[in-house]
Parts: sequence; structure tokens; C-alpha cells
Amino acid sequence: MPSVVAVPGFEVNTFSIVARCERTGMLGVGQATHAYAVGARCPWVRAGIGAVATQATTDPRLGRLALNLLDLGYSASRALAEVAASDPHFAHRQVGIVDRDGNAAAQTGAANKDWAGHIAERNFVAMGNFLISARTVEAMAESFRKTEDLELDERLMRAVEAGRDAGGQHKGQRSAALVVHHREVYPWVDLRVDAHHEPVDELRRIFTLFQPVKEYMTVRVPNPDMPMPADA
Repeated sequence: MPSVVAVPGFEVNTFSIVARCERTGMLGVGQATHAYAVGARCPWVRAGIGAVATQATTDPRLGRLALNLLDLGYSASRALAEVAASDPHFAHRQVGIVDRDGNAAAQTGAANKDWAGHIAERNFVAMGNFLISARTVEAMAESFRKTEDLELDERLMRAVEAGRDAGGQHKGQRSAALVVHHREVYPWVDLRVDAHHEPVDELRRIFTLFQPVKEYMTVRVPNPDMPMPADA
């Protein structure tokens, strides 16, 4: 009987959009999945450096490695090649990377569950695995392409909604995350929903509540006596 080799990582059948705003340089990731706590394992973003999503049978260490490589000046494609070379189980992973210059690269491992695939274009990667169909990824890409006049957080939110509306994944979604970095070491937006029957709708609800105060949360850092807005 052949031996069974345990593959390190946590299986997260997920659809994601990894992106950069051409106008502002903001970087971010929007995701939804059937697994719990997608925001704790899959999105990796660093201001002025890049954005990464690691998923399928994910190894979260790959996200940090990819960001460190981008920080050293590697392009998205070169960082992806190095990440792949470092992982003997890379066929089980799905990784998307967008660097500070808008270069995009992605790999969907051969061991990913159908439907699995990605679209990588300038400034974004749309990808997913164990999806109802390719339409989920195509809808995310279409949404992102046509919303370039909006802020990145709204574009990512709409792309995730479009992926959900196009079918999402088998068994539906239970967690979702939206992470965007601008100029600081901390996030401009970092919202997560877990163990919810419709996490994308809940993410939109929280996102809408956060909009009036998101800029204040950054501006007040060097101005602690700044009055709080009514909605804060």
C-alpha cells in the first residue's frame, strides 16, 4: 500500500482579488471562502511593497516570504518563482502577487480542486479554487476593470460581490476579508467576517459603516486631540 504524505497547510477553497490602484498606489486583497477565518491566513499586504493572497491548501508562511522578496526589489513574477522553489508542496497551493509597480503573477497548482484558475493582468490577480465555475473569477476581473475611478477598497468589495453573485464556490461562503494598505505600516482598511451564513453581505455592511471614519482613524494618529466625527 502506498504511503500517505501529510501536506502542511490548511485547506481554504477561496476566491480572491489581489490588486493595486494605479492612481494612489494603494494595495489590497478581497476574499471570501467556505472555511473559517480566511483573513487570518490568506491576505498579505505591505504599503508600498505589494499584496499577496495564499490559498487552496494554504501555507501562510508563503505570504510573508513573498512580501519580503518584494521588499528586496523582486518583481511579482520573480517572487512567485522563488516562493514556488521554496515549497515542495506547491502543487497544492494557489498564490497571487501584485507588486508596487502593478506587475501581477499567479499560479494555480495542479492539485487544486475544480474549478480552479486565475486571471493575472496589470494591477490585479483574480483567482479561485473549488469554484462552481470559471465565471466567478471572470466576474471579479470584469468588475475590477470597469471601476478604476473608485477607491481601491470599494473596487475590491465590488469584485468579491461579483464573484459571489456569479456562483462563488461549492458549499457557499462562511468567512470574508478586505485588507487595504496605503502609506502607513498599518492598514487603511482591515475588515473581517467569520462564521456567518452570508459573509460577503456582512462585510459590505461593516464596510459601509466604516467609510465615514476610515480617514479619521489615520489622520488622528499624529493628532490625538482631533475631535471624533459623530459616526466614530
